[in-house]
Amino acid sequence: MGYPTDLNDAQWAVIKPRLDEMTGNYGHSIKNDYRQYMNAIFYLTKTGCQWNMLPNDFPKYTAVKSFFRRLRIKGIWEVINADIVELARVSLGREEAPTYGLIDSQSVKTTGAADEKGIDGGKKRKAAKGTSSRIQRGFCLLCQFMPQTSTTQFPVGMCSRKPV
Repeated sequence: MGYPTDLNDAQWAVIKPRLDEMTGNYGHSIKNDYRQYMNAIFYLTKTGCQWNMLPNDFPKYTAVKSFFRRLRIKGIWEVINADIVELARVSLGREEAPTYGLIDSQSVKTTGAADEKGIDGGKKRKAAKGTSSRIQRGFCLLCQFMPQTSTTQFPVGMCSRKPV
């Protein structure tokens, strides 16, 4: 293939063990290896193209979309993200797990088609809000999105991968 978004061997070595944990073939055998699916997903993420506009070098877009969805439902994306954050922290000479984090909330303008939206306080605009937990160097540990009208609060312990 040769796209700039393709995983190199070192990156693939980090991700592959988590994908090997997936079980079940959902009624059919996988015709492509997981690396091709991951490359397609990273291409989509980087370019922002639509699923059905995926280049023919990749597996069929319906198979890629289904693979992405299974990873999301099984929580594998969060596990992969946590693994990468831990590796990055160790490479920076830090401990694997952070000792503190920053919780931030921001409002983002939404489209008129959004199902759940609200008014952003003093700005008087339709918006949704997102909450993220970050540690030093900007590694994202957790992101949660909700309508601006939501008053849902979650304890800080929920942001931690390990129990507090």
